[in-house]
Formats: sequence, C-alpha cells, structure tokens
Amino acid sequence: MKQTKLIGTFFVSAIMLLSIPMNAQLKTPEASQRAQVTQRVGITDITIDYGRPSVKEREVWGKLVPYGYNNLGFGTSTAAPWRAGANQNTTINFSHDVKIEGKDIKAGLYGLHIALKKGGEATIIFSKNSSSWGSYFYNEKEDALRVDVQTKETGHTETLLFLFPSFDATSTIAALRWEKKEIPFKIEVAVDAIVMKGIKDDLRSNAGFTQSNWDNAANYAFNSGDLDQALDWVNTSISGNFFSKETFGNLSLKSRILAKQGKTAEAMAIVDKAVTKGNVSQVFQLGNGLIGQGQKEKALEVLKSNVKNNNGVWPSNYGLAKAYSATGDYKNAIKSMNTAMSKAPERFKGRLSGELEKLKKGEDIN
Repeated sequence: MKQTKLIGTFFVSAIMLLSIPMNAQLKTPEASQRAQVTQRVGITDITIDYGRPSVKEREVWGKLVPYGYNNLGFGTSTAAPWRAGANQNTTINFSHDVKIEGKDIKAGLYGLHIALKKGGEATIIFSKNSSSWGSYFYNEKEDALRVDVQTKETGHTETLLFLFPSFDATSTIAALRWEKKEIPFKIEVAVDAIVMKGIKDDLRSNAGFTQSNWDNAANYAFNSGDLDQALDWVNTSISGNFFSKETFGNLSLKSRILAKQGKTAEAMAIVDKAVTKGNVSQVFQLGNGLIGQGQKEKALEVLKSNVKNNNGVWPSNYGLAKAYSATGDYKNAIKSMNTAMSKAPERFKGRLSGELEKLKKGEDIN
C-alpha cells in the first residue's frame, strides 16, 4: 500500500513537471534597449519601434553596418539590408495613408530596413513583413515601398536614435541618427482629406445628434476651403433637424461662407439676423470681421447697433471707433474712443490711449 502511494505521488509530480514550459526564460535587460517614438501630423500618428545599439568605439558604417545587401549567414535572405536598429525588426506604423518622399504608402505596420550606399545615399525599405527577426528573413517580394534618400553628416550620437527633428501642419521629417550620420526621410499627410472623411463618418454616428458638432464640422470645412460642404453642414445646424436652431455662431459662420462665395447680399442679410443673437463681444468680433472683408459701411451699421443695444458699454464704443476709423471718419472715431476710455477698466486704458493718438494723427487703427 505504501509502495502504491509512493508510485502515485511520483506519477503526479512527473505530470506537473512536464506541464511546465521547458523553454521559459528569465526577463533580463537587453543589451540594446527597445525604444519607441511617435509624431502626430494632423490626426495621423507615425510610430517607430526599434532597438538601440551603441557605437562602443566600433567602426560602424561599412563594418558593423555593411553597405548594400548581404548574406548574413542565417535565415532565408541571401541579400539582406540593415535592420535599422538592433535585435528584432525595426517597425514603423502609420495610422492613415501617407506619402514617403512623395510616394504613396497605405496605413499599417511595416518592417523598416535601410540599405546604405558608399556614396552617401541610402535606400529606405518598407516591408509588409513586420514580424520577422531583424533582416534575416527579408524578402524583396514583400516590399511595400522603397525610397532613395541622401544621408547627412552630424554630431556624434553614441546610441542609435530615431527622431522627428522637424514638422509642420501637413508633414514631418523622420530621421535615424547614429555615430556621425543622419538618415532622414520626409513623410507627408493629406490632413484635410483625412479629417474631412473622419468628420463625414462621425456625423453619421452618435456625434451627428449634437448641434455643436455640425457647427464645428462647418468651421473646419470653411477653414479648409470646402465652402459648399461648409454651407451644407451649417444649414443642418440652423434648420431642418430636431436639434437645429439659429444661434449667433452658426449665423455668423453662414454669413462668412456666403461672403466667401461672393454672395454678398445673402451674407449681409444673415449678418442682420446674427446681430440680434449676439452679445457685445460677439457683435464686436462680427463687426471686426466685416471690416476685414471690406464691408466697412455694414460694419459701421452693425457696430452702431452694438452701442445702442448694450447701453454704450466700453467695448461697443471701442468697436464703433474702429468702424469710424475704417471709413476715414477720424472725428467720430476720436469721439467714440474717448467714450470708450472713460468707461474702460484701468488695465485697458494704455492700449486705448495709444490707438487714440494714432487717430489724432489720421492713422487707421484697424
């Protein structure tokens, strides 16, 4: 009985031992630490994930990183580019379609490789294979895109670094820096097209049940130059739906859209409606906008009504001074400015005083 029990215990212990993964490994730091860097352009995220080797007084270019395409002695590739980092695949991810050095590439995750040339040029390779180890299994048939770039000499960078050294509203430069070399490539994003598509999709979902979202959509379309779409969206905000109503915001926006379309008479009729729904600051801004559009007489009319409808508070008189100034009536501009200064808080009087002096010299304050 005792022997049977001992055998049973041994059998259970053996089963437990076999159930433990024999290839389990301890977690220890990698010699070339993993890093990730992200840059947003518009609403598009560009993310590079890579290993960071260090120079360690080694000869890098042409030695540690061989030129061109090479048989690395392992894997299936006999003509492998550099892995653009250390250890597993360097990857780059685009959340939307972009252009690399002027060439299209779809949204998604790509393996990032570089083939360096002796003359200072480099080929950046974006592979559809993003999961293989390094470049050992690189296959040219899996390329999504190749672009040629010119490398640059730079200050010493001991540990390999990817960064985005410059960007603007629609593009960025991604660059690899290591040792004394920089390998940059330009990424361009069709921001307006991406945002407009996203807005159209959003307005067909829960977001479309909120009036302010239609106003924001119309504002974006107006600023991006799509006037017809802006007018359509602002009209939805104004009327025809359960959430629609006339507000100063949507009426003043509609007036600007119409004015931009050259429909001046329609635009000014909408201005008259907007004035009745705005507070003193809003009407002040509306009048300023009219001055900017060259509608000086309409601005004068609107800013006179602002004084009348708001008991002559100082911002309304200041706005009227700007309107008189725009029409060249400096006498009345000075009079309105003096009224504004007599009512304005002390912290504003310095600025108003400076503009008053300009008016006295016959200089426009707009």
